[in-house]
Formats: sequence, C-alpha cells, structure tokens
Amino acid sequence: MPAHPSDKQIQGLNILVADKNHFMRRLTRTMLMNLGAKSVVEAADGLAALEAIRTCDPDVMFLEWDLPVLDGMEVIRIVRSPGVFPRPNLPIIMLTARSHRSCVMRALRAGVHEFLLKPTSPKALRDRLTSVLLKPRPMMKLGEFYVPQPRRLGAPADPAEVADVAAEAAAGG
Repeated sequence: MPAHPSDKQIQGLNILVADKNHFMRRLTRTMLMNLGAKSVVEAADGLAALEAIRTCDPDVMFLEWDLPVLDGMEVIRIVRSPGVFPRPNLPIIMLTARSHRSCVMRALRAGVHEFLLKPTSPKALRDRLTSVLLKPRPMMKLGEFYVPQPRRLGAPADPAEVADVAAEAAAGG
C-alpha cells in the first residue's frame, strides 16, 4: 500500500482491538501493523478489553459490539465514566457487522468517535484513524453521557433522545 500522509502519525500508535473472533482480531491487527501501528493489543471479551485499557494504555480502541462477558455497549458505558474509569477520553472506533442505522446512532450517542462496518479494508481503518488523530473532538457531558463533541455544531443531540438510548442500553436492548 502506498505511503499516505497520515501513516507517520499511525506509526507511533498503541492500538487495542477487542473482538470475540480470533480471525477478525488477527486480520485487523495485520492491517493495522501494515499501516504502521507500533503495537496492537488484542482482547477477546469486554472484561479483557477493560483490563487492557488499564494496563496497556492504548491510544485508540477498535471495539466489536457483540463481545462476551461485557458487550461493546457495556464497555463504552464503563469507559465513558469520568472519575470512575481511568481513560474516559480514549478514542473508540466501533468495528462491527451491525449495520442498522439505529445501532450506528446508539453507538455514536453512547460515545464512540467513529463507526466502521465489517468486513473492512486497510483504507477504511486508515480513514477512521486519521479522523480520530487529525480531527480530535473534545469530550463533553451530554445528558447522562460523556461523548465526543458532535461534529455539527448546529445540530446538537437532543438530551431526551440520549436519555432514551441510555434507558434502552441499560435494559439490554
């Protein structure tokens, strides 16, 4: 793959990949390493992902929605707990096969920075990493959620809608 201007920034990254599927973790790791990532740590379930965040201090996390023990949405809820979890500002890129618009919106409202569908490509991984690195968004409290500042300043999220999503997430929906 030809050199890309963002490759220099990707080279120094420590990336966490949380996915229940060993093959998908290995494939994602290979693509990230080929893009120049310094290290890629893998986690097979939500609890292992939280432990890896605490011990490995990743710069960014690729997170599958459907994880055993704690699913991706539960991991996000825990990570996005300022004062409780040590890395509430960790950039999270949801990498999942869940393509329904409601899933995308729910993940974004819960605090992911980017959403990426499987199967993916090195270019798509690079584009999402570039977005997180070159256009970082400050974290903010929005209702009960701690989320990246919305991209469109003219269209703030409705706190009531965010609360509905929170109730649905708490109910396991």
